[in-house]
Amino acid sequence: MAAKDATGTAAARVRDLGAFIREQRKQAQMSLRNLALQAGVSNPYLSQIERGLRKPSAEILQRVASALRISAETLYVQAGILEEREGDLAGHILADPHLTEAQKRALLEIYQSFRQEGAGTATPPDTETSI
Repeated sequence: MAAKDATGTAAARVRDLGAFIREQRKQAQMSLRNLALQAGVSNPYLSQIERGLRKPSAEILQRVASALRISAETLYVQAGILEEREGDLAGHILADPHLTEAQKRALLEIYQSFRQEGAGTATPPDTETSI
């Protein structure tokens, strides 16, 4: 019985992944054909992925993510390849070499104000993370 449940769960995850990719494609206002072309896969294969009939490899997910301009990690989590985890957004912002110090400060202040608003706390931004 447990094997049957695992098979059902895996099939549901593949369907959910396909639906997620379709939704991302529609939000990006891309046709199936255009996404397939940009990801380097055939139209029928991408259609099968979106309908939950095929489970794409990590490499295909990487190419689809790149074409959709979303992180591959997002698709890996949807596919069950990676576990969803709490990220250290502040750490990523601080480590980004493409941002100036002023940009990093501004992003951190905005991020922390949203977190405080959501948590209902009043911690000053510079006490959580400093540059």
